[in-house]
Amino acid sequence: MGTWDTGPFDNDSAADFAGRLDDAAPGEREAIVRSTLIRALEVAAPDFLDSHEGDQAVAAAALVAAQCPDGETVNPNYGPKQPLPVFGPGLRPLAVRALDRVVEDGSELVELWEGEDAVEWRKGVHRLRCVLTARPGAYEEVPRGA
Repeated sequence: MGTWDTGPFDNDSAADFAGRLDDAAPGEREAIVRSTLIRALEVAAPDFLDSHEGDQAVAAAALVAAQCPDGETVNPNYGPKQPLPVFGPGLRPLAVRALDRVVEDGSELVELWEGEDAVEWRKGVHRLRCVLTARPGAYEEVPRGA
């Protein structure tokens, strides 16, 4: 697993996803984010979600969350460098569902993250989910499985 930290773009799969967004025409970028989220839900469900798909789903959800109130700006060193469109409201619930799938049983990411790093990774996913669901005060709740 080409992962160097717990952030949504701190792995090779997410960096590849960011590169794909940068290479796409501006009008195609929202569709790429949407299809990445859907892929985590439909292609893998109900079976195994591999880490590559999971990492990209987390990165896509982070891009959606960045446009929400209390959303964190995506690190320009690893995230997309080209501007993204303002996403439609339908991406928020889709991003929440994709994040839920990433932390469920049957997700390779859950199996790969271990120890203290696993707790930090889960907290990061939980923070994204809170932003997407407009629950900014809930950041400090301990996510399930942490």
